[in-house]
Amino acid sequence: MPIGITPASSVLSSKQEDQPSPWRAPASGHFETDATSTAPLIAATDFARISADLDIWDAWPVQLPDGHPAKIGDGSTLWMALAAPRFDDPEERHGHARIHLLQRIDGGWTDLGPAMPDGFSPGSREWSGSAVLDPAMGVVTLYFTATGQRGEAELSFSQRIFRARADLQAQGGVKLAHWRDLEEIVVRDPAHYMDSEGGEGRIGTIKAFRDPAYFLDPADGRSHLLFAASAENSASRYNGVVGMATARDDRLDTWQTAAPIISADGLNNELERPHAIYHGGLYYVFWSTQSHVFDPDGPVGPTGLYGMVAESLHGPWQALNGTGLVFANPAAAPSQAYSWLVMPDMKVISFVDDWGGCKNMRRFGATFAPDLLLELDGKQAKLVT
Repeated sequence: MPIGITPASSVLSSKQEDQPSPWRAPASGHFETDATSTAPLIAATDFARISADLDIWDAWPVQLPDGHPAKIGDGSTLWMALAAPRFDDPEERHGHARIHLLQRIDGGWTDLGPAMPDGFSPGSREWSGSAVLDPAMGVVTLYFTATGQRGEAELSFSQRIFRARADLQAQGGVKLAHWRDLEEIVVRDPAHYMDSEGGEGRIGTIKAFRDPAYFLDPADGRSHLLFAASAENSASRYNGVVGMATARDDRLDTWQTAAPIISADGLNNELERPHAIYHGGLYYVFWSTQSHVFDPDGPVGPTGLYGMVAESLHGPWQALNGTGLVFANPAAAPSQAYSWLVMPDMKVISFVDDWGGCKNMRRFGATFAPDLLLELDGKQAKLVT
C-alpha cells in the first residue's frame, strides 16, 4: 500500500500497473438503474439562469490543492465555466466557448466575464479544465483545453492541454490579473493517444485530448492531471480512455505524460471530464458520457455519471456497482443534465441540458443544475435520496 494510506478492504484485486484497466460492457448485457441510480427529474422551478443572454455549461471550482473550493475574503467561492452567447441552436455554443469566471455568494451567482483576456488563449475556443489556488501566494493556476488554432478561418477540433497563471485580486471587485506562464504542459504521446483531429468532427465522433482535472495524491503529495483521450492503434471507433500526466517538479512546470489508466476501447468513444477524489481510503475516478457515444452494437448505457475505484491512483480499477454506472438521467428526460463533477464533500454539480423531456422541442437550460449528493462505500456508489 502507498505510504500514508490506511489499508482498504480486500475487495480489490491486484494487477500490473502499466496497463489501463478496462471498462467493459456489463455481463448481463444491460446497464440497470433503480431509485438510487436515477437522478430526480428537473422542473422549471429547480433552476435559474445566471444571465438571460449567456449560456453556461461545464463548470469547476477554483479549488485548493486538496480539491475543496477555495473561499475568498467575503466567504464567497469562485468558479469557472464554459460560456457563450445564447444561440437558437444550443450546439453552436461549442464553437464560441470561452472560460468565464463566476462568483458564488449566499447561493447566488455573478458572472465576472471571461477569465482570460482576449487574444491570450492559443485556441479558437476554450474548453474544459480545472483551476487551483495557491492561498499563500494568491496565484491561480488554470489547466484548460485550447481547441483549434487562434485565428483559424474554419474551426478545427485539435485539442491541446495548456497551463496559465494569474494573480487573484479582490480589491475593487474580484478579478484575475497579470496572466502569464502560458505553456502546453501535457504533450500527446503517440504510442498511447490518438491525434484529436482523427475523428469526423460530428457530435459523438470527435476524438479527445482535453479536460485536464488536477488531483493531488494524498499518498505521496504528487500532482497529477487526468484527461479525456482516445486510444491509439484501436480497432474500434469507440476508443475512449482516461489519460494521466504527472508533475515532475515542485513548481509544477514540467509534466510527464503517462499511459492511460482506464480504457473503454470497444465500448464507448468519450469519457468526458474524468476526475479523481480520495475517499474512505480508496481512489475514485468519475467521468460523464452520453448514450449516443456507446458502440451501438454492444450494450448502450444511459447518459450519466460513471466511475471506477482502486486502492492506488495507478490501479487496478474496478467498475463501481459492477457496471461503472453511478447514476443516470431519468428515463422521462434522458438528456436533462450533463457534465457531472463530484466534489470532496460528495456533492455533485452539473448543468441543465435538454430538460423537461419534450420530444418536439430542444430546451437548453444553460445554467447550473440542482446539486446531488453521493454516497460511496467501497465498490458501491449511490445517490442519497
